Amino acid sequence: MLVLTRKKNEAIQIGDEIEITVLEMEGDQIKLGIAAPKSVDIYRKEIYLDIQQQNNEAANISKDLLELLKDKNIT
Repeated sequence: MLVLTRKKNEAIQIGDEIEITVLEMEGDQIKLGIAAPKSVDIYRKEIYLDIQQQNNEAANISKDLLELLKDKNIT
């Protein structure tokens, strides 16, 4: 993991198209601004993990449903 120290209004650059700027610091919270192409999905990690879990559950349900249909010769 790369660890960087930044002050308010300082930024880091990721590749050619992504810039993360420290906008505000208050107590133990930091407000970040992220400039990236619209094609780049950006999520808070807890939301990203929740989406991944929901996708995995949906895939399992679809797989189970296909197996059920196969067993019933409905396909």
